[in-house]
Amino acid sequence: MYKYTDILLKAYSQMASVDANIFTFAGMGNIRQQVALCDARFFAYHGYYAEEQVSGNEFTVDIRVEFNRSEAVTTEQLQQTVNYEKLYEIAKSEMEKPRKLLESVVETLLHRVKTEFPFLSTITVGITKHNPPFGGDRSNAYVELRWTASC
Repeated sequence: MYKYTDILLKAYSQMASVDANIFTFAGMGNIRQQVALCDARFFAYHGYYAEEQVSGNEFTVDIRVEFNRSEAVTTEQLQQTVNYEKLYEIAKSEMEKPRKLLESVVETLLHRVKTEFPFLSTITVGITKHNPPFGGDRSNAYVELRWTASC
């Protein structure tokens, strides 16, 4: 009698094969992996108006990346995946530099992530400014950029 794990391993070995360090499933293409840093909270001094640059505001940063899954998942090698701690370090360092426009911050974040992890196929970076000073009771402003590698 088979153990449950033996049955799963047999089924998996029939469905999947490793090809050029990318897991593929029969007839289903490559496995795409997504790593995300969500709602990283910062207090920063971004803003077009002088009062925003003095008083500061609360922001949250989202960074989502996608890539073809490699053997890093099975061999547990951090160098072959995206370390979300590194994503946080990049976000923190850019949020510490005051800018007038969130678009500038988002674009710089995107370029830094792309440089740090050149194997990525998709990068999405967004920043939410909580309670911007335009009179809304509970509103947020959001800016997002998305980069996709050419085929």
